[in-house]
Parts: sequence; C-alpha cells; structure tokens
Amino acid sequence: MTTAPDKPLRGHKVIQNYLKTLDSSPGVYRMLDGESRVLYVGKARNLRARVSSYARPTGHSGRIARMIAATEAMMFLTTKTETEALLLEQNLIKQLKPKYNVLLRDDKSFPNILVTASATYPQIKKHRGAKKEKGNYYGPFASAGAVNRTLNQLQRVFLLRDCSDSMFESRTRPCLQHQIKRCSAPCVGRITPEDYLQTVQDAEKFLCGKTTGIQSRLASEMAAASEAMEFERAAALRDRIKALTQVQTAQGINPKGVAEADVIALHLENGQACVQVFFIRANQNWGNHDYYPRVGDDVEPPEVLEAFIGQFYDTREPPPQLILSNEIDNPDLMADALSGKLGRKVEILVPQRGEKAELVDGALRNARESLARKMAESATQTRLLQGLADAFDLPAPPTRIEVYDNSHIQGTNEVGAMIVAGQEGLLKNQYRKFNIRGDSLTPGDDFGMMKEVLTRRFKRLIKEDPDRKSGTWPDLLLIDGGAGQVSAVASIMREFGVEDIPMVGVAKGVDRDAGKEEFYRVGKPVMALRHNDPVLYFVQRLRDESHRFAIGTHRAKRAKAVGATPLDDVPGVGAARKRALLAHFGSAKAVGRANLSDLKAVEGVSGALAETIYAYFHERG
Repeated sequence: MTTAPDKPLRGHKVIQNYLKTLDSSPGVYRMLDGESRVLYVGKARNLRARVSSYARPTGHSGRIARMIAATEAMMFLTTKTETEALLLEQNLIKQLKPKYNVLLRDDKSFPNILVTASATYPQIKKHRGAKKEKGNYYGPFASAGAVNRTLNQLQRVFLLRDCSDSMFESRTRPCLQHQIKRCSAPCVGRITPEDYLQTVQDAEKFLCGKTTGIQSRLASEMAAASEAMEFERAAALRDRIKALTQVQTAQGINPKGVAEADVIALHLENGQACVQVFFIRANQNWGNHDYYPRVGDDVEPPEVLEAFIGQFYDTREPPPQLILSNEIDNPDLMADALSGKLGRKVEILVPQRGEKAELVDGALRNARESLARKMAESATQTRLLQGLADAFDLPAPPTRIEVYDNSHIQGTNEVGAMIVAGQEGLLKNQYRKFNIRGDSLTPGDDFGMMKEVLTRRFKRLIKEDPDRKSGTWPDLLLIDGGAGQVSAVASIMREFGVEDIPMVGVAKGVDRDAGKEEFYRVGKPVMALRHNDPVLYFVQRLRDESHRFAIGTHRAKRAKAVGATPLDDVPGVGAARKRALLAHFGSAKAVGRANLSDLKAVEGVSGALAETIYAYFHERG
C-alpha cells in the first residue's frame, strides 16, 4: 500500500517553524509562495516579535489572511538599525513589486531649472535626470509645464538667454527672443558680462523667493536712468518692474509661512487611493502631481502614506519639511531615514490649523477630485475593453494590448514602435522603440521591419518570462495594416510557437478616411464597425497614438543623424570638445584638413588629443 506524499506546510504553520531560528534583531522579512514568488516584504524592529504576529491562526484582516494562507516559505535579512530596515524594505518593494504590499507604480523623475556655471553668460534651461552638469539647480517642479511657465516668467523679467552654447557662439545678430523682449542678446554684446551676471543673480534670488529687494533696486536704477536722460534704458527697466509685479500678483496664492516643503495628501475610496503631492519651494507653489498607488481593500491610511513616502523618496531628495494629511505608523523612524538621506533634519508634520492645514485641505481636495476622475475613466475603459472583446470575438476583455507601427522616409532611419494600453489606459512607461538593424532588408520593406520588431519582442518575452506570469505578455495585438501584414505577423508568431494571442490588422478602408477602417483577423472575413461605435473611436486613438510615437521616434533618429559629424567617432572627443572644434574651424571637414599645430591651439584640446584627431582623419585618407 502506497501513501500519498506529505503536502508542504503553508500558512501560519510554516511561519511558526521560522520562529525557532529568529532573534530580536531588526531586519526585513519576505513571504514567498510555493513558486518562490515574493508575496510581501516587511520591516521589523524585532523580527521574532513581528513574525510571531503572523503565526496566529486568527485575528487578521482579509488581505493579511490571504497572504498568510499563500505563504510556503520566508526569507530574512537582519540590519543594524530599524532605519536601515525601513530603507531596505522600501527598496525591495520597488524592485520586487510584491502582490500584498502597497506599491507606488509611477517612478518618473521631476524636472528642475538649471543655471549653468558659465563664467560670463550663464544659460538658464530645463533639466531632467542626474545632476551632472555644473551649475545651480532649482526644483523639483511637478511637470514640464510648471518649469516652462517659470522659465517664461524669468525671461520676461530678467531677459536671460535659453539658447544652446553652440547657437550662442554662432550668432551674428540678435534672434527673435531679443526682438520680443525675452533676451538681452548677450550673444552680440548688447549687454556687458557684468550686467548680465547681475541679472542672473537676480533671477536666482527670484527662484529663492527674494523678490522685494530686486524690485527696489530696479526702481532706483530706473530713476537714475531717467535723471540721466537714458530714456530707452529707463523704459526697459520699467517694463521689467511691470513684469515682476505681474508675476508677484499671479503668485498671491503662494504660502508665506512655508519656505520649502512637500505637501502630501491621501484620499482612499472603494479600495483605490490617490496621493496628491504639492511642491513648495522658496515660498512658491511649483506645481502638484497625483499618484495612484496599488492598495488592497482593507489597508489603512497610515500604512498607505508611510509606504508611499518611503518609495517616493527612495530615489529623490526630500525637502526639510513633509506636511501630511494623515499620521503615519513610524514618523520618527521615517524622519530619521529621510534626514540621513538629505544630510540635515527632515520634519514630518500633520497640521490641525493655520496655513499649513489650509495647504493640506487644498491638496486633499485635489486628491479627492483626481480619484473621482480616475475611477470614472477606469469605468469607461472597462466598458471599452469589454466592447473590444465583443467586437473581435475575444475570449475575455484584454488586459494588455500591444500596438505596433513602423516609420521611415524612403527606407532611411527606419524605426519600429510599440505602444501599450490596458485597464488604466495608455501605459507610456511600457512603450518601446526598435532601431531596425537588418542590413539585408530592402529599404522600405514594411513586412521585414515588422518581422524584426516582433522577433526581437517575443524572443525576449520567451526568454525572460516563458510561463507568462509577469503580466508583460499581451492578450491582443493591433497591427497597422491589412491582410498582408496580419498574415506575415501570424507566420512570425507560429515560428515562436505563440499562436494563442489574437491579432487584428487595422487598415484604412474606402478613400482612406478615418471612420471607414477595415479590420483583418486570421482565418476570418474582413469586418468593419459602425461609424459612431465607441470601440471604433478607441481603436482609432490607439492607432493614432502608435503613429505619433513611431513618427516622433523616427524624427528624433533623423535629427540625430543630421547632426552627426565624423567627430562623433573620434576617441576622446565628447560634446564639449566637439563644440570647441566646430566653433574654431567652422566645420568637421575643416577639422579634418587642419594641421597638428592648429589642432593644439583649440581650447580644451591637449597635445595627445590633437594627435589622435590628426591621425584619425589622415589615416582614413
């Protein structure tokens, strides 16, 4: 008689077994399912005490009970302090994206304003990403629009240049910005270096919220210019004072008692969350941004807000103050962690009255309204996905739609593009571009381009996620094209053994008019949708978005190719030295003809680099 093999322990029983090996150290624990997928990541001041709470068979919320029931193994990492455990926990949550954790899904960087470190005529510009360029950074701003509005104000008031260094060095007469009184034309000497640097200092004071002294000084200069009968200069100063007054009037809603802080407000409703963040810098509101972290049905505001703060500032520098709508579970611990990151004290406040409370109320109102809009859009999206399933006989509403398109001009600078849509609309952080590499392709071969794109896409999917558990496999492909494209795609998919993903070709029908699209599917007759069908409009939006992304990618590639020179391939010649060489000689061809002594005379070009450049051009003949 054979006996059935023992079932592996799971749930609170397996957790009880781990208690024997744990002590009271701080650390991080992970709960794993039967396939070693991470279900949950948590931190603990005392690992044994924290894990013992999961070993009880009852007394848990529905979410935690489901998590415990699915647990078949655990992993532990001890740390020196609870603060280290907090930082490690948030880092692991962002990396592993566990099913039962609160998860911040948007990890975009925020733009800043950069005043470059030029000794004579600094440039002011928008900057996003790592702060590698020398200069003074101001931010973050909530969006590119907020940066652009501030830059527009700075140009109106202080007449600073925003052109690139190469354009600045090549100007022989003022540009349009000077004509419309947005630049003082330092490129052609319409302002002295000393006066220009003074305006740069004024602009930086403006960005620090110190505008009163600037206005007084400009008024004194205007009066002096008028007495000296320099009426043109006096009029220019008058215009700058007027522009500064208009800016200050528009900024009347900004807080007076909050110099530098992030205001963070949370609204929870029906198992969904919206966190609204307002960026206050230099007593000015530099915009706001909303986030929709993944939460469960039974999470409480303190847990959501603490998880959000930990993940949000994992890759960002915190301000000296966080003004919150709700208490969090471990405010002192979080403040210590953020203080260590900033290098000075970070204060966490939950105000009950006064100006700070009014700021929180405004952020909370925005969070409530944003979540209402998001939920309405989600309901609409659900109806559209169901309509898509009904229209194309899909087994279920798709959760991930991938749309493919190509772009080129007469076979040059070919690119492929993939956009992604799902329950939350367009998933722009999952868009992908493909530089077409096939040397054997006939220029303009759309079938060949599509084959290369899909081959690269599905080879990677099969390699990285053969069991289709990561959620990155599509359940519907939309192809720009008709029967030929669909047949070609079906052939490619058969080569990979992937024949269960539905695909639809979208072709413009009679007269190539929008609204008369025809749809092609493998083994089925061509079909069309009613002219006013919402599903038709939805498919059109997806196709148009794929066109936009493909064409934008193609234009960027073409622009890069147009700006390319042989200097790009010379070892040791980066962007700065390339600019210096082109400014000195006028063209790459002239650089190639230059002798060694002329190359050594260029600022920033060492003797060794000059020999490298000379050898590169002359060895090529």
